[in-house]
Amino acid sequence: MAPPTESGLSRHSAGSEQDADPQLTETIAPEPVGRVPSQRSRWYAAEQPGSQDEAVAPMQTPTLTPARPLRTTADSEKDADPALTETQAPQPVSPVSSQRQRWRSPESEPEAVAPELAPAPTDKAPSKPLSKHATHLYTISYLIFFSLLGTLARLGLQALTFYTGAPVVTGVLWANVTGSLIMGFLIEDKNIFQQEWGTPPTTPPKDDHEATQQTKTHKAVKKTIPLYIGLTTGFCGCCTSFSSFMRDVFLALANALPDPSLPAGVGITSRNGGYSFMALVAVLLLTVSLSLSALIFGAHLALGLARVTPTVPFALMRRVVDRVVVPLAWGCWLGAVFLAIWPPDRHGADTWRGRAVFALVFAPLGCLGRFYISVLLNRRVPSFPLGTFAVNMLGTVVEGLCYDLQHVSGLGAVVPAALTGCQVLQGVMDGFCGSLTTISTWVAELNGVARRRHAYFYGVVSVAGGLGLLVVIMGSLLWTRGFDEPVCG
Repeated sequence: MAPPTESGLSRHSAGSEQDADPQLTETIAPEPVGRVPSQRSRWYAAEQPGSQDEAVAPMQTPTLTPARPLRTTADSEKDADPALTETQAPQPVSPVSSQRQRWRSPESEPEAVAPELAPAPTDKAPSKPLSKHATHLYTISYLIFFSLLGTLARLGLQALTFYTGAPVVTGVLWANVTGSLIMGFLIEDKNIFQQEWGTPPTTPPKDDHEATQQTKTHKAVKKTIPLYIGLTTGFCGCCTSFSSFMRDVFLALANALPDPSLPAGVGITSRNGGYSFMALVAVLLLTVSLSLSALIFGAHLALGLARVTPTVPFALMRRVVDRVVVPLAWGCWLGAVFLAIWPPDRHGADTWRGRAVFALVFAPLGCLGRFYISVLLNRRVPSFPLGTFAVNMLGTVVEGLCYDLQHVSGLGAVVPAALTGCQVLQGVMDGFCGSLTTISTWVAELNGVARRRHAYFYGVVSVAGGLGLLVVIMGSLLWTRGFDEPVCG
């Protein structure tokens, strides 16, 4: 047979194409104009009742018209850029939500734009953002002011809880619990600083993921507000004391912990070394467990009181409170210095100066030192906050040195000089060391570390390091010469 010619191939293909599906040959047919009307007539005829092609027409008519709206609504969302989603955008609340509303319902565009235009005056209410120097000045002023209040609160709680027959003779325990509770409340609270820097969120979160992102963003922004820094780092950090906690742990181990139930001048009865170890474990468990429990309870308290917790107005905080705290903080600190230099009862016994005034003189120095060291070192190792660890160890060393100097005989030739020196040492321990070290931040870091093994490692190293330093510093004097009764005791 002769090979098929080109025309034969054309006729063969044309014949096969005529038997194919009309949907696939509609654009290749020789006479498309004649075929399309016939199909359209059959399609319209299928809609008429009693038509003979009623069962055949639906098989020939499913053109691309039903598929186009499905492509527009579903596939366009799948092809969207994931990097520009609502939760990952730099400002997810205001711009993206309005775009989504206008895309879904074009006829409701005025309602979608109106909520975005309403809070615009609120965002622009603050005339200018705070400068770097003004923010720094306000932060330092808040730290100074609240360090004074936190130190006074700690000394007051120690005096109130150290009484005859007290079940717990470590007075600093209740100060640590109080500061940790307030710290947990401030960390978890979302209402007090809701306006942040004058730009509060305008719309509620749409799902749990967006709510989590807003919470993380709010906590990150809240840490930059001077008033929040003053309350947490200043008040809570100075109300708690890691160095005093380590001192009580060592004194419990050495059977030298002061007992208010014993009469004055009566020594502590000696005991077996095993009981001293049990006393050490008791002080450790009480302080760490109660402080962590207080931190968590403070967070639960913030959640429970969320509906009644007020919000600090941003305008009031910036225009009034921030400006008033600058002269107030520096004036209070200078007042404490003047009271220490020229006490009103300088001709009397001067018994009250060493308990409060000298502590107030040194407290802001310890608080500022802790703040700057933490800012410098805490970010270097996220799983082990070096800043808090460094200040706790440094404050514990200074605490042990001052305690030794206060309990060794032969300091000061004259009694008034020895009394003043003893009060200064007590002020350094209560003020500088008490404000330089912290329990509230320490337990917050233990609770906030990503992995529990890092938290246990950080906690064990901190306790073991502090106790080891005091064993070397205070134990060398206690187990060689012994502690003498301080002049200002």
